[in-house]
Amino acid sequence: MSNRKLVAAVASAFFLSLSLGFAFAQDATPEATPVVGSGMITGPLEGEAQSLNGAGATFPQVLYTTWFSDYAKLTNVQINYQGIGSGGGIKGVTDGTLDFGASDAPMNDDQLAKAQATCNGNVLHIATALGGVVVTYNIPELATGTDALKFTPDTLAGIYAGTITNWKDEKLVADNPQLAAVDQPIAVIHRSDGSGTSNIFTSYLKAVNTDWATNVGAGTSVNWPTGIGQKGNAGIAGAIKGVPYSLGYVELAYAQQNQLPVAVIKNAAGNFAAASGDTVTAAATGVELPEDLRIMIVNGAGDTTYPITGFTWLLVCENQKDAAKATALTRMLWWAIHDGQAYNLKLGYSPLPEAAIKADEAQILKIKVDGKQALPEGIAQ
Repeated sequence: MSNRKLVAAVASAFFLSLSLGFAFAQDATPEATPVVGSGMITGPLEGEAQSLNGAGATFPQVLYTTWFSDYAKLTNVQINYQGIGSGGGIKGVTDGTLDFGASDAPMNDDQLAKAQATCNGNVLHIATALGGVVVTYNIPELATGTDALKFTPDTLAGIYAGTITNWKDEKLVADNPQLAAVDQPIAVIHRSDGSGTSNIFTSYLKAVNTDWATNVGAGTSVNWPTGIGQKGNAGIAGAIKGVPYSLGYVELAYAQQNQLPVAVIKNAAGNFAAASGDTVTAAATGVELPEDLRIMIVNGAGDTTYPITGFTWLLVCENQKDAAKATALTRMLWWAIHDGQAYNLKLGYSPLPEAAIKADEAQILKIKVDGKQALPEGIAQ
């Protein structure tokens, strides 16, 4: 497929992605609240703000859409969340236009320094979930039920570097005999916006492929060697559905909700692993978490570990200016890291390990208004 045809196909798929972007599960009320600290937010609280504005990562948008809908029913606090990409979430916290941001890429030291003036102090990272970034594809010849495609670190890096360009390339066929008859160019799709999903994906490629590390690197935005960009996880999902012979990367929940095939990836132990709640959680097992929770966990150890995995965070100012908003914000955060974890598996994410929840609790207790703890007394038990 020529670049011109690919651009046209992706453009038409954009309209499909608009509908997919809103196709989030609304029936995911959890069956249990398994985490210690759950049940502490039981209803509205007099004096708390009735609305909060957040924006950022599309990676957790499936989760956040359901969280915030159910949280509003519980507390009457309306939370407006817009999935605009992790770069937008970081910008919103930095320029003070949001009550909280969201990102799948931890803010770097320079970004934290720029936000100091607006926040009158630090920006805190509150981990909310673990998620797997999966490789998905559209090959008409492969019928439903066909074994998932297999990618090694080198074949995946080769596709995105533009050195593997056809589905019947011998390097792909070596692990996927079913591709021997698929003589078609690979239509490579990547994110066009500042994206934490891209940060996880490119951090993985940087960790496993020397050429990629040298020539491209990792980040929320990179100079992609090949392919066509699309905005948001929903945008890539829509493009994959609409463009034959395409390949792209999305958070697992988007692939599941749009019934897209998901590849298995060779992990650090040399085994092909599929993304699931258990294999994603395995990526964080035994990892020593820093106090500020800024950590990448791609290419983790373990026989069953899915290697393209990361945390996603909510970003909040440590020193709040509005007491009513600070109360609403800290109560929502406490609910999210406890009661909210019961939603994760049902929606295609993995719950936080206990160590991350404990680290989150410590972060939330740092949030202050006029030097006093913002979380109401009696909740942190």
